[in-house]
Amino acid sequence: MTRVFGHSLRLALLASSLLAASAASGKAEQPLSTMNGFRLGDAGVLCTAQIRSADRRLTGVFDRAYVLTCRDAASAVGSVIAVRRAIDLANEQSIIKTGALTCTAPAAATVENVGNVTGVNCRDDVSKLDYKRYTASRGRTNYMVEGLAGYDPALRLALASVVTDRMQQGSIQVATTEVSDAAAFARTQAGAFDPSAARTEAYARNNGGRFAESAEFFENLADREGNDAASRAEALANQGLQQSNLANFAAAERLLSAAERASPKGNGVIQRLLRNYRAINELNQHDANGALAALKTAVADVIDSDDQDSLRGGLITLPLADEINKDANTAAQVTGLGNELRPAERAAVLDAQALQLAGIAARMQGRLADASNLLSQARGKLQQVREGKLQSAAWLSAEIDVERALVAEASGDHGSTIGAFDTAIGILQQNFPQSPMLLATKARKAGYLARSGDEAGARTLYAEVVDQSSTIPDSGTALRELLAPYFGLLSRDGSADAAANMFRASQALQRPGVAQTQAVLARQMSEGNDEASTMFRLAVARTREIVRTEADIARLSTKPAPTARDLTNLAQAKASLDSMKADQTQLQAKLADYPRYKVLAPQQTELAEVRAALRPGEGYYKMMVIGDRMYAIYATHDTARAYRLDPTKRQMADDVAKIRDSIVYFQGDKAITDPFDAVRARKLYLQLFGPVDAEVQGLKHLVFEPDGPMLQLPPYLLITKQASLDAYEARIRDPNADPFDMRGIDWLGRGREVSISVGPRAFLDMRAIAPSHARRAYLGLGTNTPVWSRPVAAVADECDWPLVTWERPISSAELAIGQNAFGANNSAVITGDAFTDTALLSDNDLDNYRILHFATHGLVTAPRPDCPPRPALVTSFGGSGSDGLLSFREIFDLKLDADVVILSACDTAGAATSTASREAGIATGGNYALDGLVRAFVGAGARSVVASHWPVPDDYDATKRLISGMIEAKPGQPLGQALERAQEGLMDDARTSHPFYWAAFIILGDASKPLVPTSSVAAK
Repeated sequence: MTRVFGHSLRLALLASSLLAASAASGKAEQPLSTMNGFRLGDAGVLCTAQIRSADRRLTGVFDRAYVLTCRDAASAVGSVIAVRRAIDLANEQSIIKTGALTCTAPAAATVENVGNVTGVNCRDDVSKLDYKRYTASRGRTNYMVEGLAGYDPALRLALASVVTDRMQQGSIQVATTEVSDAAAFARTQAGAFDPSAARTEAYARNNGGRFAESAEFFENLADREGNDAASRAEALANQGLQQSNLANFAAAERLLSAAERASPKGNGVIQRLLRNYRAINELNQHDANGALAALKTAVADVIDSDDQDSLRGGLITLPLADEINKDANTAAQVTGLGNELRPAERAAVLDAQALQLAGIAARMQGRLADASNLLSQARGKLQQVREGKLQSAAWLSAEIDVERALVAEASGDHGSTIGAFDTAIGILQQNFPQSPMLLATKARKAGYLARSGDEAGARTLYAEVVDQSSTIPDSGTALRELLAPYFGLLSRDGSADAAANMFRASQALQRPGVAQTQAVLARQMSEGNDEASTMFRLAVARTREIVRTEADIARLSTKPAPTARDLTNLAQAKASLDSMKADQTQLQAKLADYPRYKVLAPQQTELAEVRAALRPGEGYYKMMVIGDRMYAIYATHDTARAYRLDPTKRQMADDVAKIRDSIVYFQGDKAITDPFDAVRARKLYLQLFGPVDAEVQGLKHLVFEPDGPMLQLPPYLLITKQASLDAYEARIRDPNADPFDMRGIDWLGRGREVSISVGPRAFLDMRAIAPSHARRAYLGLGTNTPVWSRPVAAVADECDWPLVTWERPISSAELAIGQNAFGANNSAVITGDAFTDTALLSDNDLDNYRILHFATHGLVTAPRPDCPPRPALVTSFGGSGSDGLLSFREIFDLKLDADVVILSACDTAGAATSTASREAGIATGGNYALDGLVRAFVGAGARSVVASHWPVPDDYDATKRLISGMIEAKPGQPLGQALERAQEGLMDDARTSHPFYWAAFIILGDASKPLVPTSSVAAK
């Protein structure tokens, strides 16, 4: 019987210009002068150098220039030149726009691995920024590095790397906000490359498995190459491939169709590219038949140009001479020209890939002989192109060997399987070291070892992959599904060591964006709300402005019929973008004066750190979704355990949906509540906590990190004891019994504080973060002024919310509770006409309150099906520019220093789309529950956020009782305990014992912290 082993495809192809593989020539290390870019150092903040061929300082064919970029800096931090002319150190042009510089006299300095150099220090007296410059000489070549003094470690490593022509070891300790991720940094890098080099780098990252980074490069190229039909079609096609690699299949098809429309007619290379990418999109969805159908698409022949024949014969034609002269700014590019793939060669490699894809489809269908034959044909086709000595061919050869391994496994040939995997790993180690693709191939081999019975070997190799993943950007996407067997092995072990290893592996998985936002907040407030944190906040705000402006430029650039105003706005946005980038980079450089921002957050958090932070009576429960399987880690200060959850993700999602529907659902605008599905709530408790039930029963504080379906459900409403459920079911069998009377049920939320965590580092950060330094206790906001016609000065567009949205404001009664609790001297309430979006955005006093309480409607869906959802809070309409909404984007712009923000609106724990996140200036996250309004308030400066999973009713004063229970907490009383006791009051009331009334609110943050400090400023 034939077994077919599938694996998730993540494939890309080749650039129009590709360098020969270093392995082909037997060189151990490729000279930097032949590379388009390289990393500076090997530790600390990620900084890179990229070739800058159009640099005006280059005058000769052997001259080179590099632009230096560092993570979190929105523009270049410096540059390096290597020229065969004299260098005037003080007056040499900089790529950084500065005012007039005042420089010291040249003085001797030392740069490691270079030796003696000459240096100057310069200052821009207007911006009060310092700059550094160093120069050195080797033979006929003079070298200079220049840039911001705050990035001096990067400047020194860049000079040493270029002078020695090889990568240098070293740590770059410069200020970082850690607000961006690998993809966001890739966007900055893409802007520093010229289009040809950017395309090459985009393919290189694609082939190495850095799909999110590659997507940023291709998006940048699509924006820059609008007038070149073939280049734009290629960029759009590759954007589509990245979306497929990220499992966004519908978006992938839309982009591939757009690429087909943009492509010049009869372009056989683009046709082959689209044919293969459509096949990959089908294979990524495990549809072998669809892939084979796509591969049958007819394509035009591609014939070598006359220039290729002329070049082989020694004749350089005028067009070819123009091409050489245009691109011959550096020796590296002259070398690269000889390796440029002609159209016919690209077509041949694409045809080889098509054979490989057909082989994959055949294996998936169980046609192993056909698969083996097609893979052999693919390898033969590759060998015909430059004798197989292309780096892209090396990558594709590795993919073919992975497929050969899977075919051999399906045929029961153990030796050939191991041999093919090892061959693929060897090729990738030589050509794509430190790449997600190398890690993915090792993980595939580890998976085979596990399936073949070598569990010890599998665990060793998986552990190696996990350890390396923390230092390789963008590896999580490639590894997520491939780590599933490792989680299975560890869950069967059950030991504390296995739990620690699973915990470590889980950090390769993606988490909600709010986790990263909490990390930024913790970094900002690490030593309180001082001058340094103010500058840090300003740097983060500038970063968001840049992301927003880039989103605006992309939106305006793609309008099918732009108005004159659109074109004016587009020109203004483009003109301001460079200025904003320079401003943000200068702020980053100024942060270098504060050593605390030079300390990088740990790349990995160990389970031992979390256990050490847990107090007696506390437990940390972490959920993880891997494919369709789910796993859990339960840890206390003294012990830890990992296990697999019995239901699949789909099964649990179905149960969660049914429980949610038994809490509340809507018919039109009317909320309907049915008898609670207590049986499922008990079943779900056993599935999640059954193996650790005895420990959970004794907890005082549960820190719950949800994933998958449980992001949509508060854990309080799970039922911990079967006897209480049995008693309830026996009682409601009486025809006269009230099924809504659920008194006596042992809920998980009874007698326990519950915190919601979005990641272990987030939990540790929020536990350690300094409390608010605000001088006043409480600010209540809400009760918008109703309107029955849209104000003339209001902003309007086609996706406006209907006016009924403003017609039913929430009562200010719960705000009065807060004001009464803290006293008039330490509190304020803003309602009615004063509660406007424009007033809040201009209010510079918001960071003077420790507690902010919003009693207003939350909007988390879209106003119409054809409009995007953009989370917001309803406000009154203000003056010109007001839309009566405090949007996700605007909330991020608020300046808070709050211990707690309370959102007593409906479903405020919902998600924001990645599009809404980008519009808010947030380049990461989105599409997760808790990534909506909750994340926005964390970004604004809230250490904890109280939010709701559904609209909490006013019936029986349910909302008022819950809110007052929290706000009237005693000094030093944990926030979680105050909420729990208020919930208990509703649990024990027959009218409000249904979870609809008491279970909606969650606390994102550390619920063990007090709402009112012992040294409270509140006047009781």
